[in-house]
Amino acid sequence: MKIALKAPVGRHPGFVLVSYAFAVTMMGTTLPTPLYPIYQQGIGFSSLLVTVIFATYAVGVIAALLLFGQLSDEIGRRWVLLAGLLLSAASALAFLFAGDLTLLFVGRMLSGLSAGIFTGTATAALVDLAPQEEQRKATLIAAGVNMGGLGLGPLLSGVLAQYAVQPLRLVFIINLILLVLAIAGILMIPEPVEVKTNVRLRLQRLRVPAQVRATFIHAAIPGFVGFAVLGLFTAVAPEFLNQTLHIPNHALTGLVVFAVFASSTVGQLLLERFPQRLTLPAGCIGLIIGLVLVASGLQAHSLALLVTGAVVAGLGQGLSFRAGLAEINARSPSTQRGEIASSFFVVLYVAISIPIIGVGMAAQIFGLQVAGIAFSAIMAILALIALIILVTRPDAQS
Repeated sequence: MKIALKAPVGRHPGFVLVSYAFAVTMMGTTLPTPLYPIYQQGIGFSSLLVTVIFATYAVGVIAALLLFGQLSDEIGRRWVLLAGLLLSAASALAFLFAGDLTLLFVGRMLSGLSAGIFTGTATAALVDLAPQEEQRKATLIAAGVNMGGLGLGPLLSGVLAQYAVQPLRLVFIINLILLVLAIAGILMIPEPVEVKTNVRLRLQRLRVPAQVRATFIHAAIPGFVGFAVLGLFTAVAPEFLNQTLHIPNHALTGLVVFAVFASSTVGQLLLERFPQRLTLPAGCIGLIIGLVLVASGLQAHSLALLVTGAVVAGLGQGLSFRAGLAEINARSPSTQRGEIASSFFVVLYVAISIPIIGVGMAAQIFGLQVAGIAFSAIMAILALIALIILVTRPDAQS
């Protein structure tokens, strides 16, 4: 039986409502970041386990990309957006009642599934709802809303954890209220695509054809580095400030993570200002400089250097990510664009899991400061390799 949803609002209000729901969903994925030290103190677990809990999110995202990446083309954008919002609400409930590690893992997995379902579908819905002449602008708005929501999550939870009561409860209650409003909004939007009657759930294939592999590698290396940097700050920023810099302030933790995502948003917007052939190299340079500053800040116990490095690396991440995705899309055959883009995103989400767990393991053996410096050095070397490849490739001067 097919249930029809009536749409009492037009395309422009629908665009606004999808943007709001997108921001709220992504905000929910980063709310726990400043709270990890409180969970550690209350439940009792190591820094390594923090990184494993965080990496569970990436597992959920990848699973959603592979299982549900094409679902909104079949059953419509609204139903998939509603599913993503319900998963986000389930994640918030898991954290709201979390008293042990099990619910923390469940909450992160549900959060990853929600983000994996929502990101591509919400971006597509915004493009669908925008006038044809403004669809490119819609993709930029989608990128800004995505990163803005990710940045607002730790900022909100950090401020509430530092200055309000019930730090592990209040923020998720607020999140649930915002999600209820988002669900109500999505129920009112027009369905921008034709819903198919014969729905088939297909596993998203991952494949990079030979003619695109060079372009894919050029984009994937800096993309991997950039997302690893985002993962580092989202997972380990509280530990850096608390253990290495001896500044146990939840609000400051949230502000630092917000700065990374805000600068990433700016970096993505800068794509419009750079000549196309310079964008990926410029992103690599930003990542290298930012990582050197992060390592210097950890070595010198300097908050100013650490924050400056976070901002510069965030700019490089945003620029290299958007430029790499645009280059892959431009070089990919239209019939294979989906599977190539999905392969790219799987690489990116592997970057916010395995390297971050590596930091946690190294921190157990050598200490967090050494682990953070080593991570920064390895990622800076990878970005340098990517830069050398980019400036020496045959079309670099074209």
